[in-house]
Amino acid sequence: MEQDHHDHTHGTNKKALLISFVLIGSFMIIEAVGGWLTNSLALLADAGHMLSDAVSLAIALAAFKFGEKLADYSKTYGYKRFEILAAVFNGVTLVLISVFIFYEAIERFMDPPEVASTGMLLIAVVGLLVNLLVAWILKRGDTEHNLNLKAAFLHVMGDMLGSIGAIIAALSIMFFGWGFMDPLASVIVAVLILISGWRVSRESLHILMEGVPKNINMEDIVESLLNIDRVETIHGLHVWSITSGQNAMSLHAVVKGDMTVHESQKIIEDIEEKMQERGIDQVTVQIECKHHGHEDRLV
Repeated sequence: MEQDHHDHTHGTNKKALLISFVLIGSFMIIEAVGGWLTNSLALLADAGHMLSDAVSLAIALAAFKFGEKLADYSKTYGYKRFEILAAVFNGVTLVLISVFIFYEAIERFMDPPEVASTGMLLIAVVGLLVNLLVAWILKRGDTEHNLNLKAAFLHVMGDMLGSIGAIIAALSIMFFGWGFMDPLASVIVAVLILISGWRVSRESLHILMEGVPKNINMEDIVESLLNIDRVETIHGLHVWSITSGQNAMSLHAVVKGDMTVHESQKIIEDIEEKMQERGIDQVTVQIECKHHGHEDRLV
């Protein structure tokens, strides 16, 4: 039943990414042409971000496809880590785009060019509507647990803010003649993009470094393990993520007295059950007697 739910979520995520890729890729071309014709840095910056979105969505789709490949003797975990590599790429791309926008905005602050505000406003409004639609589509997927989908969602949210900034800038130019609002809107969006990119990169690298998943409380894990009947101490405890939403654990459990194979198996089943309740699906346990010779340590 759990596997059926995982497969359904996987299919929903992939479909959401495909539809989003088509919408974002199509409007990205329109916004880039519109930004060039209206001479708007805010639109061009948003188009650049949309280009990054289109690339990241394409990579995310490829990640899901690679993730479907079965494990083999060469890659015993399969290709699920490809999703995390894609998320790293997305995060780094966001950071680079924000730096480029900062660079372009500096020149515009010193010498604000003429901007066709009416055309800029029209394109920005349509862009906002497209981003709202795409954000809604992606939100229907598993953006809470799937880091790759979350990265794509953050890209789109940045686009949405970019469209709002372009709308405000266009209205300011139209009614007040404030040419500086175009580069100012770009800088504000660049800051938001930079924050999003940093967060995605940090979370992805944490997984690649096999850090403890953020939803796992190690103190609670240790306490629950030591509360299992006949478990005296534990060591060699490691908890990590294979990919977003799939956590794994390995440990050595030192038990009191000698026991039969059946009794050892019962302890292993108790450990697996307690860990699944805490979001850890793959658990590897080695049962040891007290005279085994290991020190009492976690790692």
